[in-house]
Amino acid sequence: MADRIAHRGPDDAQAWTDEVAGIGLGFRRLAIVDLTEAGRQPMVSASGRTVIIYNGEVYNAEELRRDLAGRGIAWRGHSDTEVILEACEAWGVKATAERLIGMFAIALWSREDRQLSLVRDRLGIKPLYVASAGSAVLFASELKALAAHPAWAGRLDRGAMAAYLRFGYVPGTSCIYAGAEKLRPGTILRIDSTGARRTEAFWDAVAVARDGIAERRAMSNADAVERLDALLRDAVARRMIADVPLGAFLSGGIDSSTVVALMQAQSARPVRTFTIGFREEGYDEAGHARAIARHLGTDHTELVVEPQHALDVVPRLADMYDEPFADSSQIPTFLVSALARRHVTVSLSGDGGDELFAGYTRYALGDRIGRVLADVPAPLRRAGACALAAVPAGAWNAVARAMPARMRPWLPADRVRKLAAILGESGIDTAYRRLVSLVPDPEAMAPGVTESVDGIWSADLPTDDPVERMQIIDLVTYLPEDILAKVDRASMSVSLEARVPLLDHRVVALSWALPPGAKRRRGKGKWALRQVLARYVPEALFERPKMGFGVPIDAWLRGPLRDWAEDLLSPASLRAHGLLAEAQVRTLWESHLDGSRNAQYPLWTILMLQAWMHRWQPTA
Repeated sequence: MADRIAHRGPDDAQAWTDEVAGIGLGFRRLAIVDLTEAGRQPMVSASGRTVIIYNGEVYNAEELRRDLAGRGIAWRGHSDTEVILEACEAWGVKATAERLIGMFAIALWSREDRQLSLVRDRLGIKPLYVASAGSAVLFASELKALAAHPAWAGRLDRGAMAAYLRFGYVPGTSCIYAGAEKLRPGTILRIDSTGARRTEAFWDAVAVARDGIAERRAMSNADAVERLDALLRDAVARRMIADVPLGAFLSGGIDSSTVVALMQAQSARPVRTFTIGFREEGYDEAGHARAIARHLGTDHTELVVEPQHALDVVPRLADMYDEPFADSSQIPTFLVSALARRHVTVSLSGDGGDELFAGYTRYALGDRIGRVLADVPAPLRRAGACALAAVPAGAWNAVARAMPARMRPWLPADRVRKLAAILGESGIDTAYRRLVSLVPDPEAMAPGVTESVDGIWSADLPTDDPVERMQIIDLVTYLPEDILAKVDRASMSVSLEARVPLLDHRVVALSWALPPGAKRRRGKGKWALRQVLARYVPEALFERPKMGFGVPIDAWLRGPLRDWAEDLLSPASLRAHGLLAEAQVRTLWESHLDGSRNAQYPLWTILMLQAWMHRWQPTA
């Protein structure tokens, strides 16, 4: 099982077993802190009572080590693994988890109690799958490790598959395989010798949002920026601790530029930065990243992506993401990770800023939609939806081309089509669900399947503000299961550790304590974050329309990826698994090829499912 995820840890391989207790722990090590044998895992505590394996990094390990002074611990090295292990013995698993600053997936075996404790970090930065296979309980960082067990059945969960079609990722605790699940972020799962399970939360994103909103107090703009700057400096500094070469991804956007600026401000030497660019207009941010790097004085490396790069990566995606996964920015994320890994072992990333500081452009749209849903009677909304849908896609695209570049919407016809459908919804939560849907009716695309629905869509959220409701939903769905899963699998596939300082849980808490005006002003998000960045970088270098970390999938599907896509979408290929409505898929594909519709998002979602099915051959 451990050998299947050797890419996550190429530096060492060890196993520990207790045949009488019936437990085995396997580990692959990517050595980052304490490269000596004192940092090897599985690790047994000084008392011999507890055994740990752990993926991730804890950035306050030295403070915790000092807090453990006086307990007579004979430290063997300076790894954070040893600190977590001894802290769990001293304070208990939950009390220790509450004190950790970092990203982690932990398995802790108590030899006395014969109890296994599985712990996943607060935001879900590190993955942790758990499954039942016969009488065995299996867990791992990736599903391919579970598939190596002889009792593994690998039966498809069709409800999870339908949810995947909607979002492009399998949401919540669901898993594409029946009998398996993801451990919810901020959670401890305890399994005793009888197999009984007990789950306990040590951190909850919705509760943190509720507390922050309830405790908001008058805060000046200057104070908000000062507090955010100080906390981000600390979060970044902690994530620069490593015994191996370290760098950062730099896209030229607000988030990654802020991280790199704070790194360079605290570094005595030029920080290594990495970016990729595209020749296609509308996708390339490399020039912006280059300008930021030049101003900050980083040691910058850039790669221009050609279609052949994508062709080389695409066949690897189904293996890399061993649940179906359809965020097409998985391609540039892998490419920038591979670029960075040639020079460093750790790279800091700017992920999380959009969710915490209301940066997504869809939040502004959702805000307007929420107010329309509240103020406009349903019959008028339905009439407006019909009028919007009646205008040909080409007309909307022509209107967009006539607009100034800074005001031009992305994929205008697709946005209008989606807006028309959303206007029929009853409230902001269901409207937002429709807004982010890639395949808006999964049960029609996969006949006979009932979609699994995560409880967050019917949860009692602590705010009526449309944007804040969307932020909370993203914080517990899109962020861990799309953004962080993408970065984890892409980076670890090349044995690179990605660290995300904006998702320090203290920053998350502060973001909710800030007044809304410190996040959104005049329809634009990240106000306070922009003010922090402006302390280090001239505004002229970063104030521009937001670009996603996307790739020109629409053009590539009509060009260099066409044969690959046609093979997966052929009638024979679709019939091989019999899960999707062949006529609907073929109509979608043909309309994309003839240019009558840009169907890149639903098509990529279907293609990634088909590729995954071909690679893993799950039992239907």
